[in-house]
Amino acid sequence: MTTTLPAGEMPVRRRAVPRLARMRDLALVPAIVALLVVGALIDPVFLTRANLVNVLQQQTELSLLVLAETLILIGGRFDLSLESTVGLAPALGVALVIPAASHGLGTEWATALAVPLCLLAGVLVGALNGVLILRFGLSAFIVTLGMLITLRGVQIGITGGQSLFDLPPSVMYLGNTAWLGLPLSIWVCAVIFAAGIAALGWFRHGRAVYAIGGNTDAARAAGIRTDRVMYAVFMIAGLLAALAGLLMTGRLGSIAAAQGDGMIFKVFAAAVIGGVSMNGGKGTLFGALCGVLVLGLVENVLTLAGVSAQWIQAVYGLVILVALVLARLTTGRAQD
Repeated sequence: MTTTLPAGEMPVRRRAVPRLARMRDLALVPAIVALLVVGALIDPVFLTRANLVNVLQQQTELSLLVLAETLILIGGRFDLSLESTVGLAPALGVALVIPAASHGLGTEWATALAVPLCLLAGVLVGALNGVLILRFGLSAFIVTLGMLITLRGVQIGITGGQSLFDLPPSVMYLGNTAWLGLPLSIWVCAVIFAAGIAALGWFRHGRAVYAIGGNTDAARAAGIRTDRVMYAVFMIAGLLAALAGLLMTGRLGSIAAAQGDGMIFKVFAAAVIGGVSMNGGKGTLFGALCGVLVLGLVENVLTLAGVSAQWIQAVYGLVILVALVLARLTTGRAQD
């Protein structure tokens, strides 16, 4: 017997995460276990606490970018400029507070403003992307590609192509502090992912993102303010990218002129193998997080096995292609 839904009611609002998607997310858990076993066989150092904590900490910045990209992909859009925000946002925040002798802009604002300025820069980048894509109806690919190039150029211009080392204590704190024996960055990512999973699963605006990605016209007909929701998603994504930049800056102790360069490839690799659809409306943050862990473990296993770093980039590309083929076979849907 077929049940007819009331007018304006959308199934996705009742079931934010389809059962099939949950099964696909859990499919990565055996892969993670297998990687742990393989790593232990290759090198006993792999399963030591120090190595596993190091793997988790190194993936914190990537995980925040993947979370940001996943939110946008679920909403039916995508953003290539996130990797540039990782570099520009902290570079701008730091350059405004350090002296000109340390390659700053000479403004020498209060050092306590470095972190807020960094996060504000990320929000503004996301808002600008949202305006160009949603308000003016421009292609998300072209807009975010242009933004990626522009932000990278601005970062190089601000830093003069040199790394910034004279960092304020507030910036260093996020990447160097440990709470209860674990780096603060791991706790930060755990809390943000938990909040994101809860928001997408149980809150109205979170479920609205799935509805918009599944069918924007139907979502709008159901009373969802689609543009307003996606504006918020783009700004949250920019904020998360800026926070990822802060974590990376604190962990490395400097801001390189090319910070974040190439990260977008890892972001899409993690999202795709985590079950996030490139067509919008499908995917979960848990699956995306599992994708991040898989990539981190694969890289660590290859490193311990003595594989050259030049080959790891090829592995990422192969992972994306395999994941796309598997998604095509399991869903039966062609991908645009």
